[in-house]
Amino acid sequence: MATIPQLMSSLSDSVGTALELVVSLDPQLLAIVWRSLAVSATACLIACSIGLALGAWLGVVRFAGRGAVLTLLNTFLAVPSVVVGLVVYLLLSRSGPLGFLGWLFSFKAMVFAQSLLVLPVVTALTRQAVEDAENHHGDQLASLGARPLMRSLLLAWDERFALLTVLIASFGRAISEVGAVMLVGGNIEGFTRVMTTAIALETSKGDLPLALGLGLVLLAVVLVLNAAMGLLKRWRESEEGQPMAIASMGAGA
Repeated sequence: MATIPQLMSSLSDSVGTALELVVSLDPQLLAIVWRSLAVSATACLIACSIGLALGAWLGVVRFAGRGAVLTLLNTFLAVPSVVVGLVVYLLLSRSGPLGFLGWLFSFKAMVFAQSLLVLPVVTALTRQAVEDAENHHGDQLASLGARPLMRSLLLAWDERFALLTVLIASFGRAISEVGAVMLVGGNIEGFTRVMTTAIALETSKGDLPLALGLGLVLLAVVLVLNAAMGLLKRWRESEEGQPMAIASMGAGA
């Protein structure tokens, strides 16, 4: 049985090797990192393109059954990632309705799964931000003749700093996800292995240096995202004293 000094020595050696892998830009590590960033960035681009528009529209329009739609949307926020992965797996399997695409265990499958995972987050947060703005400025815009679609666009623009934070948060949600991409990607070396799945695999194999190296990179990505959100908050606070587009529109009228 290993003693505490031996364990500490083994841990320090693993950390030292992990740092060497990161600093030396190990090709295997870099390939996994770039694939992770590519999958998450593509998924966020797709999900945000849909979610921002849908969320802004839901924040303004009123229709029968809207409460049920919002309840369903908020429910999707709590769906575990493995459940999303299972659904995508069933859709893309040979016997599934989308099996003809041949996407299972591919880059596209992981993007598809992460897009479905991020979409409710973007839509729900955008809807809340735009609806709060609608409660404050909606009557003014309506009195100026702005229809719901135009109001949603104007309010989304005025809440652009908050929505940028939503985009950053959605990327953080995607990059740290493991369950869905493990199911639909298969964690195939050189093709579908991303940071989170590689960390899980390498840890189970006992290859702690590579797992720790990828963990350090993932922590660095999260740190950058949090720093970006902090800068956006300061930027928003510095812009609060400037006239908003809605206020300017009202003054011009």
